[in-house]
Amino acid sequence: QLQLVESGGGLVQPGGSLRLSCAASGFTSDDSIIGWFRQDPGKEREGVSCISRGNGSTYYSNSAKGRFTISRDNAKNTVVLQMNSLKSEDTAIYYCAANLKYYYCSAYADSYNVWGRGTQVTVAS
Repeated sequence: QLQLVESGGGLVQPGGSLRLSCAASGFTSDDSIIGWFRQDPGKEREGVSCISRGNGSTYYSNSAKGRFTISRDNAKNTVVLQMNSLKSEDTAIYYCAANLKYYYCSAYADSYNVWGRGTQVTVAS
C-alpha cells in the first residue's frame, strides 16, 4: 500500500522555523516526484514546493522562494521541507503528495495521486 505521512507541524512565532517531513511507505520516494501543498479553510490548495526525480530539480512558489527548502533524505525514505522566516500567512494545513509515473514535478495538485493526511502549521505570536 502506498502511503505518505507528514510530521513536524506545530505552533511557531513569526520569524521562526519548522521542518516538515514526508515519510513514504510502500514505495521508494526517490522514484517519485514529491510535492508540498498547503490549504487554509475556505481557500484553494496551493502548491508550495516540489522535487523531481533524477536530477532532483525543484520548484518553489513565489511565497516560498528564499525561505523554504525542499530536499530528499533517501536513507529515511523521506522528503523534507525546511521552512524559515515564517509569516502568519504561512498558517495552513500542509500536505505532501507523490506520483510514481511522472519525472518532473508539478505545482498542480492534479498531477499527484498519493496524498498524506496533512500536518497543521500555525504561525502566531
